[in-house]
Amino acid sequence: HTRLQGYWSSDVCSSDLITVVGAGNVGATCADVLAYKEIANEVVLVDIREGFAEGKALDIWQKAPIDLYDTRTIGSTNDYAKTAGSEVVVITSGLPRKPGMTRDDLISTNAGIVKSVTENVVKHSPNAIIIVVSNPLDVMTYQAHITSKLPRTRVMGMAGILDTARYRAFLAEALNVSPKDIQAMLLGGHGDTMVPLPRYTTVGGIPVTELISKDKLNAIIERTKVGGGELVKLMGTSAWYAPGSAAAQMVEAIVRDQKRVLPVCIRLDGEYGIKDCYLGVPVILGKNGVEKIIELDLNNDEKALMETSRKHVKEVMDVLDKLG
Repeated sequence: HTRLQGYWSSDVCSSDLITVVGAGNVGATCADVLAYKEIANEVVLVDIREGFAEGKALDIWQKAPIDLYDTRTIGSTNDYAKTAGSEVVVITSGLPRKPGMTRDDLISTNAGIVKSVTENVVKHSPNAIIIVVSNPLDVMTYQAHITSKLPRTRVMGMAGILDTARYRAFLAEALNVSPKDIQAMLLGGHGDTMVPLPRYTTVGGIPVTELISKDKLNAIIERTKVGGGELVKLMGTSAWYAPGSAAAQMVEAIVRDQKRVLPVCIRLDGEYGIKDCYLGVPVILGKNGVEKIIELDLNNDEKALMETSRKHVKEVMDVLDKLG
């Protein structure tokens, strides 16, 4: 929408209905951004906790007169009937890893949650595009995809946008430039096996390697890989402003058919020489979901890093398969 004298004009298309499942910090932030930017006429927040989604939705609606938007936010305690006909559904549901909990425990618990949520989503919104934010991200995207039985272009994970945002923010700090002028791309899994691509990173069109030393750039890359962990150490919980905003950016690209080039997690079917594995790659995101997967010409070092990332994600997918 275009702002005119403090108001939003309505000459840019928006969706009738977007659903965000999980009204925790990430889900509520996503819903808030969607409402503020008027991406949809109505945003439904769903949560299993009694009254929780209703409270968050009411709070967001009550600031509409302050921030001047019309999007209605509705809360629902596990009633998916209110989500019927959603164009896009964002799934943020899941538990954080707790002390004494193994990786397998976390996968089992969250896979069960994502499976149940996806079944409800597809039942009420069979034509929806699904964006997964739940962790472990790559394997939860796998779970949602096989449960939904939708084409791979309509089920994707949000990770790369968050990872590149952290990378760009760190670079903007180091170079003392606006983050608006930094473009970057990352591939691979979400976490410490992600594959940063410095040669595809530019500042105002200038290759970043011409503006920063290799040592400083490598330090920023390593910080990006553990970006989520850094925030957990500081706050005792995981991040929500940037993840919620990243998911909202994906929704906007789809609803407004922006054809944005963004890194998202999707099942690869031969791209980059990889089959049946869910990894982050650059795509064109529009009204049909993933409209094209962009294959970059990786050098040998980048291919080796991508293979390491593939092996790691496949190991976690195998854990899910064994759990049934």
